[in-house]
Amino acid sequence: MTSIDLNSDLGENTHDRVVSDDESMLAIVTSANTSCGFHAGSPEGIRRTVAAAIDRGVSIGAHPSYWDYENFGRTAVDVDSATLQAHVEYQLGALSGLTSALGSRVTYVKPHGALYNAIAHDERQAKAVVAAIKSIDPGLVLLGLAGGVVLRVAQRAGLQVAAEAFADRAYQSDGQLVSRSLPGAVLNDPEDVATRMLRLVEHGVIRSIDGRDVRVEAQSICVHGDSPGSVAMAAETRRVLESAGVTIAPFAGI
Repeated sequence: MTSIDLNSDLGENTHDRVVSDDESMLAIVTSANTSCGFHAGSPEGIRRTVAAAIDRGVSIGAHPSYWDYENFGRTAVDVDSATLQAHVEYQLGALSGLTSALGSRVTYVKPHGALYNAIAHDERQAKAVVAAIKSIDPGLVLLGLAGGVVLRVAQRAGLQVAAEAFADRAYQSDGQLVSRSLPGAVLNDPEDVATRMLRLVEHGVIRSIDGRDVRVEAQSICVHGDSPGSVAMAAETRRVLESAGVTIAPFAGI
């Protein structure tokens, strides 16, 4: 692999809940998964992040969630398909309209948190999310967990897809992410994270939490904006990859 994207979850700050340094991350990443307001962020804050991404030439992606602001979108929600589709359509429409008003466009969709994890294995919810994307803009690329059910559902529905790997999260031996409730689930050492991602790019594997090599095919690498030391991890990952001759570029055109 000679090229890969770096993405981060941004637009999630409010005056009383600051979780990421968007300006610093936008100087490093090539794609910005931008909150749509259901799990975090405010209209004015999201607008600032979108404007900064446009100025930096960073690809803008929608980051829709369950309607779960209190828990930052990280709590599983048992929601029927029609409601979930409407919620995702609402969020995509809002971010697309705001981005259009600033002279750019949303190019991809990466669901957030518990919704992201659910559609990696739950076909019913995956179908609702895919239907929402198709209804708003069938040209949007769906970014999801490598090997996840939603990628197959989206491809069958005619959407373009891209798979991602996580720089700052531990993996199980089956390719799923280790639950955040378990020790060691979130990584924060920049050198270790960068080395793991170089190995991913060069050999297509990530070492699982129990020491096994897990095959992962990905076109994008995520560093969560709210992870401890996120900017340092993203910067070191980009430095190490570029030093090895890897081009850092968005998977979805601007």
